[in-house]
Amino acid sequence: MIFFFMIRIVKMNFKPENVDTFLNLFNENKTKIRNFKGVNHLELLRDINKPTIFFTYSFWCSEQDLENYRNSDLFKSIWSKTKPLFASPPEAWSVNSIIVEKIEIL
Repeated sequence: MIFFFMIRIVKMNFKPENVDTFLNLFNENKTKIRNFKGVNHLELLRDINKPTIFFTYSFWCSEQDLENYRNSDLFKSIWSKTKPLFASPPEAWSVNSIIVEKIEIL
């Protein structure tokens, strides 16, 4: 069986003094984002060697679901608070994932 998801990866580099503010903002809103229609998964990753760099890694049912989120009041509210915290512009990728059943390796 094959399942298709769209994955959104966003790389964010924060000013060192803003990391705690971002983490608090993310923790306050992660449940709301995870419950948004079309979101199947959301996690926050942190670079091991550069602790001011974070990635959001999210699974979406469709590109339209992501667009609906990006046009929502929830996103606009979060983004308006997050954007001033950056040390450099964020980078984002939308990729398709094909998840195939586990294959046993002999």
